[in-house]
Amino acid sequence: MVSVPCFKMCLEALKTGRISANSRNTFSMLYINDAVELVYKVITAEQTGQSCYHISSMEQINEIELAELIMEKMGAGISLADQSVGDMYRQILDGRQYENEYGQRIFTHYPEGVAQVAAFMKRYSDSFLNAEDLGGGLGGRIWYGTKVTVKSLLPFLENIIGFFIFYMLNNLASGSQYFGRLDFYLLYVLLFAAIYGQQEAIISALLAAAGYCFRQTDGHIQFEVLLDYNTYVWMAQLFIVGMVVGYIRDRLRHVQNDKEEEVGYLYERIDDISEINDSNVRMKRNFEAELVNHKDSLGKIYEITSSLEKYATEEVLFYAAQVLADLMDSRDVAIYIVANRDYARLFSATSPEARKLGNSVKYTGMGAMYNELINGRVYINKTMEADLPLMASAVYSEDEMQLILMVWGIPWQRMTLAEANRLRIIGTLIQNASVRASRYIESLKGQRFVPGTGVLNEEAFTVLVKAFLEAKGRGLTECTLVEIVTGYQSYEQAAALLAGSIRQTDYMGTMEGGKLYILLSNTDLENAEGVRDRFRKLGYESLLKEAVV
Repeated sequence: MVSVPCFKMCLEALKTGRISANSRNTFSMLYINDAVELVYKVITAEQTGQSCYHISSMEQINEIELAELIMEKMGAGISLADQSVGDMYRQILDGRQYENEYGQRIFTHYPEGVAQVAAFMKRYSDSFLNAEDLGGGLGGRIWYGTKVTVKSLLPFLENIIGFFIFYMLNNLASGSQYFGRLDFYLLYVLLFAAIYGQQEAIISALLAAAGYCFRQTDGHIQFEVLLDYNTYVWMAQLFIVGMVVGYIRDRLRHVQNDKEEEVGYLYERIDDISEINDSNVRMKRNFEAELVNHKDSLGKIYEITSSLEKYATEEVLFYAAQVLADLMDSRDVAIYIVANRDYARLFSATSPEARKLGNSVKYTGMGAMYNELINGRVYINKTMEADLPLMASAVYSEDEMQLILMVWGIPWQRMTLAEANRLRIIGTLIQNASVRASRYIESLKGQRFVPGTGVLNEEAFTVLVKAFLEAKGRGLTECTLVEIVTGYQSYEQAAALLAGSIRQTDYMGTMEGGKLYILLSNTDLENAEGVRDRFRKLGYESLLKEAVV
């Protein structure tokens, strides 16, 4: 947390004008707002994989680098005291376990965080520079108390010194032809009243009266001075003039302090307004982006309908995922085909992140997401559950769920009702084409089998394989084409034996004049080896094929 090291260095800079730092000391800090965000994810998680997590920025900095950042932000007058001695000290928490389970995003990095702490402490330095916060034990508190006492007594000391100066000037000028009528005591009272206010004006008037009486008696008791009417008139003059000038000075200082407080308050309001303005600017940019998309919506609608219509039926679902990714401005999109009332199988995805749920999901067990989809609403992952997409929507046909559209990689600022409405509209636009494609894929097995077998005929299978391999080349799906070596057996006999070794989502068909092929959908080369091992156990060798002849 940007706290102890940063705070201590900023406090030292305020107290002494320098920062002591050791380049051998390396550590990691985390800004308080980021710490709260990371802790919140753990608190709101339904299940946790560990009993203890380290939350860390995973960024390292040494004391010298931190001190240089503080010096840059606190302004001139701060020096660096390099104390790079002793053993190396390193304190950096390993937050990889947390990152693997919850993901981690740091919003405030060192330059920004240190700048905020330094600016705050500099602005409110008076709140930090007190006896309790000075540190240094008893000696530090005594030194601070001494400084405060000397500062408070300084006006009185200056007043006494000033009295003796003006007392001597008055004595020297008493016999002068030019300065004999000049009242140095009055000047003395006016000076300290104007500088320090009423309190010092009263003290200076008392000292001036005492000095006058002492001078008039020449050190002897002469009651005539005390009985002289003019003496009291003169004293009254001193006190009245001093009190009036001191009062005016105090009022002016009070007004000045009020103005300074008002200016400080207004500066704080300006800072608040600046932050609000920055937020409004970000919102404005988001709205502008939405407005641009809205203005371009007709063109994008045409692009959707035209692009999907130009593809063959068996290709539509692949490119529907790509269209969805473009319009949602996300690289992580997946389309699942509902296989039955419990499970949906992955048909196409635009990234490995979009495939993380697996090739088959039990969508009825996805809790809040299923409840939203079954009621015809768009699901928004407000709790940031790692095993669910950030947004999802279902495509229906005749009140039956046909497809599930899943989206990842959306910034939390965009997880709004506007984005949910956009996903719903996109689903509606691609509904006809995608549902038609889904039904076509399912009907292939029923309508284009070689009579008496579970094998697709050459025409239908070739078209299907080309569509899958082209989509694979675009990164929209994973698939592996395998040629079965039947030997002296017919492909019908081999297909009958191999049918139990493949999944419902795989396809068998003939190509190249009667050769038996199997298309393993959502299967890469590594996983295909396990399937080929099953074929070997049944007595059939197989060959991997990368293209359709």
